[in-house]
Amino acid sequence: MKINKKVLGILSVGHLITDINQGALPVLLPFFKEALSLSYTMAGIILMFGNLTSSVIQPAFGYFSDKRPIGWLLPLAPVVACLGLSGTGLVPNYSLLLICVIVSGIGVASFHPEGFKTAHFFTGERKATGMSIFSVGGNFGLALGPMWALTLVTFFGLKGTVAMIIPGIIFAGVLALSTSWLTTPVYSAFLHTKEQAAPAVSRTEAVSLLLIAGIVTLRSFIQSGLMTYIPFYYINFLKGDPIYAGKLATAFLLAGAVGTLVGSPLADQWGHKRFLACTMILTFPLLLLFYNSGSWMSFVILAISGMVLISSFSVTVVMAQTLLPQRLGMASGLTAGFSVGTGGIGVTFLGMIADRWGVPTAMKSILIFPLIGFGLSMLLKYPPEKEKTLSDK
Repeated sequence: MKINKKVLGILSVGHLITDINQGALPVLLPFFKEALSLSYTMAGIILMFGNLTSSVIQPAFGYFSDKRPIGWLLPLAPVVACLGLSGTGLVPNYSLLLICVIVSGIGVASFHPEGFKTAHFFTGERKATGMSIFSVGGNFGLALGPMWALTLVTFFGLKGTVAMIIPGIIFAGVLALSTSWLTTPVYSAFLHTKEQAAPAVSRTEAVSLLLIAGIVTLRSFIQSGLMTYIPFYYINFLKGDPIYAGKLATAFLLAGAVGTLVGSPLADQWGHKRFLACTMILTFPLLLLFYNSGSWMSFVILAISGMVLISSFSVTVVMAQTLLPQRLGMASGLTAGFSVGTGGIGVTFLGMIADRWGVPTAMKSILIFPLIGFGLSMLLKYPPEKEKTLSDK
């Protein structure tokens, strides 16, 4: 079975529109902080709420998706995600701001498990390569989010966030017209397997799944930490241009999107576990170089860091789906949702460090995470024995 690039392309654009809101939120925090006189910890809590709702609850949507396909979420979710964030620049107080962030997060959370599960049926035999086409839409959304949000706020003030609803409305129509044929194989698979009991997960598979979730969590700590504290460092600490901070964040995430497309075929060839371990250990020296570089070199090194770190995104989703073949929604929600969303917890912890010891110390604290991630990858037993190939030995 070949990769269906047309279907994956449509789903990928929906993924982009949804995740552009996640990319926008961290760079808006300095503006929320100033407008509402917030502490760094309160700003970190905003991101924590965003991640808790947009990501951590994804396994719940995955659970219901495994029980019965809910394809109508594909067009609805992007609108809800964009609606919530569009209101953040209009609210007069912290409580209403958190409500808007939560609404946006629920829209994001509801899209991913169904989207990843639907994409699974169009990826063909090269699972990581096919999944990367769908995943890269989200990566591009995260990358474009900072510049999109900063451009709106720079030219129109904080109320400019209202324009973020526009792409959600437009593409929701496209997805609504495409839903029936996008979800046909999902319903066919559901009808075929609904009478069969899902096989029990072995202890080894359960431990492997937990290790994958742990590695994804650490990857999220790194990504969310950088995306949050690069703007704070350049805007509040160095008193620099917000657009420059946005360009750095965008360079990191755009390179990550490229890494997703380039890395996934390599992972299919070299072995998923081996590729994941390499991305973790290589991230450490790259971030160390970034912290000690300046001028144009910071762009180059940060971009390479993003390419290496984020290149494993679709790989970890496929690894979880391989371990839970009859619980695709849950596997997707766990690796693309829950574990990613815990990055907000890491950012809150970094906020406490920033309040006590300063933003530069908070940024340098991120260096510990890729080393821990590499250690966990060495403990991982993957793929399952029945799936093992020479490349993964």
